[in-house]
Amino acid sequence: MNRLLYLANDIHERNTNIPPHQHECYELVYYIRGTGPTVIAGRKYRFKEHTIALIAPRHIHSEIHELEGEVLFIGFNAPDAELKGLSGVYDDDVSHTILKHLWRIKEEFFIRPRTDSESLNALLNELLPPLQQIFGNRKTPHPSEDRVKYVLQYMDDHYKQKLTVELLADMSGYSYDRFRHLFKERYNIAPLQYILLKRLEYAKSLLTDTQMHISEIAADAGFANDAQFCSMFKREVGCTPRAYRKVTMS
Repeated sequence: MNRLLYLANDIHERNTNIPPHQHECYELVYYIRGTGPTVIAGRKYRFKEHTIALIAPRHIHSEIHELEGEVLFIGFNAPDAELKGLSGVYDDDVSHTILKHLWRIKEEFFIRPRTDSESLNALLNELLPPLQQIFGNRKTPHPSEDRVKYVLQYMDDHYKQKLTVELLADMSGYSYDRFRHLFKERYNIAPLQYILLKRLEYAKSLLTDTQMHISEIAADAGFANDAQFCSMFKREVGCTPRAYRKVTMS
């Protein structure tokens, strides 16, 4: 049974980064204005004005708004058979049919708060046929083929954040084991070891160029605590962070 779960109309400032996340339902995002990259289940697309992203349940997705943008999005449940294989980014038609349907749903959702759920779900049911027609008649824009390289770029930009192989594998669209194998085969290093070395190089620059305390450097570089930082640093570099600072600044 089709059922509307949530609806929102948001304004995103320039350079807004929506980090990787997932939902237990379908999500439909309409980009009213704005441009930028989005990643859905490890595949990279670009959105622009009057494009639509359809995200299947439990598909990890993220996006970056390069310019100020406006989005209207809904979360809903629907039988998988109705939308099977349609995940991706598509153009609305020239009449902006999907946007018009979404505005009607928004009007019921916000302006008429007493509207019962049956009315909202009926409007959702009216949305799905044109959605299927638009998505079914258009080929999905070609995603970037090099999914492992995309994940590497993401790691380079976010290595100070908490990253797991599970998250990175989901972003790539490969299984846990397949992603680890492909990453190590291509870059001759395991994913977590790569992140560790990135953090240590950043920590070295802070030790050399700043007067930050060891605990502050540990936190800023993405380590759980200063004990973990000192242990990893000594194992990989061969001396403690304090000793490294003393030698490089003498």
